[in-house]
Amino acid sequence: MAEVKGPDATQLVVSHVRGMLDRGELRPGDRLPAERELARQLGVSRPSLRAGLRSLSVMGVVQIRPGAGSFIAGGPPAFGTDALRFQAALHGFTRDQMFQARLVLEVAVAGMAAGHATSDDLIAVSDEATGMFASMTDPQMFLRHDIEFHRAIAAACGNPILSALVNMVAEQFREQRQRTIDRASDLKEAADEHRAIYLALRAHDAERARRAMRDHLERAYRDQQREDQRADPTAGPPVGPEASVEPGTS
Repeated sequence: MAEVKGPDATQLVVSHVRGMLDRGELRPGDRLPAERELARQLGVSRPSLRAGLRSLSVMGVVQIRPGAGSFIAGGPPAFGTDALRFQAALHGFTRDQMFQARLVLEVAVAGMAAGHATSDDLIAVSDEATGMFASMTDPQMFLRHDIEFHRAIAAACGNPILSALVNMVAEQFREQRQRTIDRASDLKEAADEHRAIYLALRAHDAERARRAMRDHLERAYRDQQREDQRADPTAGPPVGPEASVEPGTS
């Protein structure tokens, strides 16, 4: 069998693994055949095989563990964050656009989580809220709890697709926020807002949860604008439609 080369070889690897998943021959956590064997089966070179596996890794389908092999990703569905990161760099996604995406996704997800959250889900959300109150003197640690708080709500919403989308956007937000969190002026206010969201979830009050999430994101967005103005007083206040109702620091 002639060896397939180039982009066709990479696509062959991706299509082969997808076919095995479609047929139920591979399940989450399963180990793929060794590189040498899989390359032989497909008629591709090992560099081409590795390129295909890297593509699957970016998609969140395969986990490559050096020294152990390649495995089908386990756990809840996850969309690879590299794809969004590259698209952000390519198309110049603005911080305002990222917040708009969060507002649309997370307000809806908070309402859904109020109806679906189990006791274990609520414990996970509560633990992260508690972590925020315990780390108000450490902004970077506060941010880690903040991001995990939102991920825990997403996990509780009952829709794995929406949960994966929230996680993908949250990772992009985390990378942006790491550069500015040390200028935050009132982490206590943010922690209080997260507690209000948690209490609405615990009460299984969907409307209250949506309102608390929206209020939190919009207030946080305004705070980040002020932080940016303190860092660069010449920038001035934002203008145009992006300065209206938007989300913020979570």
